[in-house]
Amino acid sequence: MKFTYILAAFTSILLSASPGMAQENNSQKEVFYLSGTDNRHTVTWDFWCTGGRKSGVWSKIEVPSHWEQQGFGAYNYGRDYVTYGKNFRFEDEKGIYRHSFNVPLSWQGKDIYIVFEGSMTDTEVKINGQKAGPVHQGSFYRFKYLINDKVRFGKQNQLEVTVSKMSSDQSVNNAERLADYWVFGGIFRPVYLEALPKEHIDWTAIDAKADGSFNMNVYLKNAAPGRTLSAEILDATGKVAAIINGISNGGDSMVNLKTKVRDPALWTAETPNRYTAKLSLKDGSKVLYQTVEKFGFRTIEVRKQDGIYLNGTKIKMKGVNRHVWWPETGRTVNPEIDLNDVKLIKEMNMNAVRCSHYPPDQSFLNICDSLGLYVLDELAGWQKAYSTKAGAPLVKEMVIRDVNHPSIIFWSNGNEGGHNFALDSHYGMYDLSKRPVIHAHHKPGNAFGGIDCNHYEDYYSTKKILADTNIYMTTEFLHSQDDGGGAAGLADIWELHWNAKKGAGGFIWALVDEGIVRTDQNNIIDVNGVNAPDGLVGPHREREGSVNAIREIYSPVHITLKELPADFRGEIPVENRYHFTNLNQCSYKWQLVNFKKPKDYFRDYDVQKEGSVKAPSVTPIAKGIIKLNLPGNWRDYDALTFSATDRFNNEIYKWVWKIKKNEQLLDSLVMTKSISPVETAETDSSITMKASGISVTFSKKDGKLSRLANDYSARLSFANGPVLVSGSASFTGLKHYQEGETHVVEASYSGDLKYVRWKMYGSGWLEMSYEHALNGSFPFAGISFNYPENFVLGAKWLGKGPYRVWKNRPQGVTYNVWENRNNDTHTGSAPWIYPEFKGYYADVIWMEMNTVEGKFTVASKDDDLFVRLFDFYALSGITSHPGLPPGNISFLDAIPPTGTKLALNISADASRLGPQSELNRIEGSKKRTLFFYFGLPKQEGDNKQFVMPKENILTD
Repeated sequence: MKFTYILAAFTSILLSASPGMAQENNSQKEVFYLSGTDNRHTVTWDFWCTGGRKSGVWSKIEVPSHWEQQGFGAYNYGRDYVTYGKNFRFEDEKGIYRHSFNVPLSWQGKDIYIVFEGSMTDTEVKINGQKAGPVHQGSFYRFKYLINDKVRFGKQNQLEVTVSKMSSDQSVNNAERLADYWVFGGIFRPVYLEALPKEHIDWTAIDAKADGSFNMNVYLKNAAPGRTLSAEILDATGKVAAIINGISNGGDSMVNLKTKVRDPALWTAETPNRYTAKLSLKDGSKVLYQTVEKFGFRTIEVRKQDGIYLNGTKIKMKGVNRHVWWPETGRTVNPEIDLNDVKLIKEMNMNAVRCSHYPPDQSFLNICDSLGLYVLDELAGWQKAYSTKAGAPLVKEMVIRDVNHPSIIFWSNGNEGGHNFALDSHYGMYDLSKRPVIHAHHKPGNAFGGIDCNHYEDYYSTKKILADTNIYMTTEFLHSQDDGGGAAGLADIWELHWNAKKGAGGFIWALVDEGIVRTDQNNIIDVNGVNAPDGLVGPHREREGSVNAIREIYSPVHITLKELPADFRGEIPVENRYHFTNLNQCSYKWQLVNFKKPKDYFRDYDVQKEGSVKAPSVTPIAKGIIKLNLPGNWRDYDALTFSATDRFNNEIYKWVWKIKKNEQLLDSLVMTKSISPVETAETDSSITMKASGISVTFSKKDGKLSRLANDYSARLSFANGPVLVSGSASFTGLKHYQEGETHVVEASYSGDLKYVRWKMYGSGWLEMSYEHALNGSFPFAGISFNYPENFVLGAKWLGKGPYRVWKNRPQGVTYNVWENRNNDTHTGSAPWIYPEFKGYYADVIWMEMNTVEGKFTVASKDDDLFVRLFDFYALSGITSHPGLPPGNISFLDAIPPTGTKLALNISADASRLGPQSELNRIEGSKKRTLFFYFGLPKQEGDNKQFVMPKENILTD
């Protein structure tokens, strides 16, 4: 779905093509990029790598980048020290960068800084052979040096940067390099010069509360005593909401400005209203320096033993963990990638993101501010923490860069034990609003600040934590390796959080499969085995089935109606799961549609009638009824669709319910009238029925379908069934007999399979009915056949799609005619072609298989048919999980749930994830009837059965 948002303009800065072209502006900051601005716009520098590929010689490199992606050095995954032993050492790689630049004469008398947005890891900077300052240690943080006395104005200057991949400070390596993610080297974010008037504003910290109170600390540089500092508070339309003035005490001082704005438009993820503070430092009427800061009015509270409150309203996190990632360029990205990730997260009806495990690019936070996401901004610390000496400056760098983003509602002090408690108080030194600090931990009993963030609890342990003392906001859960976790089991756990007083929601691990393009291995995309394919989407944001499922589960327009009741009168029960939005602020539309037939080239349903819906007033967390004004003949159509759209014109979700029964939908497809007589032939080993050129042979040895033939097309290899997939079945005999104009072959069994009855019609259609009886818990139930997977070109079906399902992930699929080409995608690995072809498909009414031998169709007039296609798994490992039924193509009444990587051993069952994740409890008998056509079936409007001219027939 397209998400269309209007992005508020970011704080503007003056960019120049070269220093000589820099426009003179004595009252504003001027910026000149020495590197490129992102992974699409780079600048070539000189480069020397000390180890690995292309080492020991001067070469060229694009900046910003990781040097591995430019063909230098060696690749390391952060867990290599575990994989290859504790004594394993990363190759001691260093990169030496050189670049020449000019500084315009007009910059004389100004303060000039060189700024690095991110460099991995220890970074020594020299300007014209002089050290710019102390070596910076820490990869993900903005740092800068004042270089007034080191640059030559109007002349060429030489920049030399030495970057060490691993830090000389072991705590830095422990916190961010020995981690469960890819480890890179190099200057991976932009480098630029800043020129500012001697007297200027260094940085600001804003605390703007929901009641309109505005408090701002403005940190000045070199200001003379008595300078006037003024701030204009502007709303989104540019209207002045307040003006404040203060006086400088001189030097590197701080001026506090306070006021109150009447009835401010508040910032939330649902209403991302932002204001602008326009700051001016003046000498009398002369403006010495001007800058602007974006901010939002909102109040964050942690009410212990209760919940997380924003602007006085309790909120719950529907969140995901996000690594900064792009497969060609690693953690060097661009604003378009950031924008599309925010749009993707919001498209899944999520409202929150955790920046795991380090601060992201500024552009990502700007977009979260503008479009509306709650952000956990995290100091690195993957299971081990920075020392206080190393970590304290990094906390400062992170907070002063990010402090005014309204989207950030928590500072996260490290991950899973990587918490230096001595740093907890440091965040408030720079954050005037005193945001809460959390510890994203993975062991119970480590709650901090009244919030338990424990990772990877299952449904039942989640219940216990929610009944305990602390608020529970899990910062990692439902680990999404391959196709496990993600949305599998999410509905049950989300209901616990939604309905529990102290449930604050959580953050699924993770958004993206961290697949890196290996420049040392023919550009394959490497996810490091089972370590990094943890995303809801692939490396290039290829969408897995969990994406649509999460959209439905997290839909704030919460509808649980599974099928239209017999007495349906157009009323749909709804619950408002917004926190700040009335459902009457959304718009709604219904459609009456007819489904396509197998022969139709275009697959999407035909819309016959449609109408808008008067939006009901349903306040947040309340329940109500949406009334559809359907025409009197609405039952004449195949299905009803209902879509909800938010106030930004983004579709929230679309639901589709069948109106007609399967039998009606199959009326023009399954031909049970005689076209020609049914012929039979019997030998010592088999019984054959034939009609309209189609021959079907059954074995007297085991009762199975053993051979197919067609006078007008190639022979199909569909055979060796039915086989009961759960329970026992011992073949006891085969008989055949005439039944009116049809002929029947009936197999009898002892055990759990009672009978299988095949009836052939003169049209060539086959009806197969069977009954089985089970008593117990089973992963799956139904029957299977064999067919060679490599013969299959694709499938088209009427049913739910386009994605496969699991028992504990039935959401996110809707009724339509879908078509999928055969692909070999195993979720989380190449070739990342989605939807996967192989899997369980839900509520199939008919399915047409397209093969190199021709086409064949299966249909069911019974509800709740699952079709299994070939071999697949949810989680890879020593034993792939879950296990599969026998055979290649199965027709099932029940399918298995899937587990998740860290909540369960992947070879175990998934039942700890909740009721939907338990095995299927089956008691008693089940009858089902299937229809098969082993050729191209007659369609409505055809005058005769289709036959292929004999001169076009391929021989076996």
